[in-house]
Amino acid sequence: MTWLFLANLGLWLAIYAPVQVLLPQQAELVDAVGKEAVFGLVTGVGAVVALIANPLIGLSSDRTTSRFGRRHPWTLAGALIGAAGLAVLSTASTAGVMVLGWCLVQAGLNGMLASLTSAVPDRVPVRQRAKVGGLVGVSQMLGTVLGAVVVTVLVTGLASGYLACAVLVVAGATAFVLITPDVRLPLDERPALRWRELWVSPRRHPDFAWAWCAHFMINLGNAFGTLYLLYFLGDEVRHPSPEDGLLVLMLLYGVALAIGAFVVGAHSDRTGRRKPYVLVAAGAMAVAALILAAWPTWTAALVAAPLLGVGFGGYWAVALALLTQVLPAASDRAKDLGVLNVANSLPQVIAPLLTTFVLASLGGYRGLFAVSAVATLCAALLVSRVRSVA
Repeated sequence: MTWLFLANLGLWLAIYAPVQVLLPQQAELVDAVGKEAVFGLVTGVGAVVALIANPLIGLSSDRTTSRFGRRHPWTLAGALIGAAGLAVLSTASTAGVMVLGWCLVQAGLNGMLASLTSAVPDRVPVRQRAKVGGLVGVSQMLGTVLGAVVVTVLVTGLASGYLACAVLVVAGATAFVLITPDVRLPLDERPALRWRELWVSPRRHPDFAWAWCAHFMINLGNAFGTLYLLYFLGDEVRHPSPEDGLLVLMLLYGVALAIGAFVVGAHSDRTGRRKPYVLVAAGAMAVAALILAAWPTWTAALVAAPLLGVGFGGYWAVALALLTQVLPAASDRAKDLGVLNVANSLPQVIAPLLTTFVLASLGGYRGLFAVSAVATLCAALLVSRVRSVA
């Protein structure tokens, strides 16, 4: 689990350092006036690639019979492809090259995500999955925080920032692959490859469908609240140093997320219940968004960041356990988790498009955070419809 944690840490660092800091800065260098449009184009197209790559590579992983294991080859290949995309971004001076580089990053790292996520149901008993989910959530948080530290404090410049992310994601994946075992799938036990299995019928598996929709809405609300945070600090809050302000918020968010993940995960495993904890976590996230909607100030941001962290940490700890408990079939774990991970990626496509409309028509950043709160509360309503998990 230590090496799984470190591999996830490298993965999320390589995703969030560009999204939070490097891509917005690069978009502004490419087009200072239309920076939001450039950033939205790059992240939106990349997210389309992500939502395709995740279930496809998961489907392939479930059927891989390599002597190196079923998951490890995809973990390492995904890290290398993602690193190649980061190297492309380090030299990009146009929006087109940025799109190309970010598409490579999303394809590779979402393939890596599909294989790493499947390790939880592969290896962890149900009664311990919320604790492990909390560990995975903390790796995502630390990836966000350490990513901001790496590209704003430890290294300077866009190129060196991208290359540092590339080195770290490959190092984490390589250590996990070399040190941990991976079960080889016997050739005679390999399921038939049927592309129609990428579709999971909501009628036959309603709990899977409700969980997918809830996960989608949580991530949509989170995307509304975080994708344009650097611009919010600069354009709305008028912070004298938006990058430094973002780092402070990420540190507060990170500490609170770790606390929420470990505490909620432990309680959920002890009681065997999942849904009540998801409902409370979603409520905390919605309150954090409403604080910023009502008071878009630096002081309010300092209050909202740890509240959002506690909520999101608690959600991730319990959600990963809940999601693995509604998977339709053990033989298709990576594929089905890849379909669930589409609920992570699809909001990255939709949110930039809707954000442009919200900022222009619904009161600017106040409206954006209000919409974030509504999406999060919708997730709470959807998860309450899951019947097979308490």
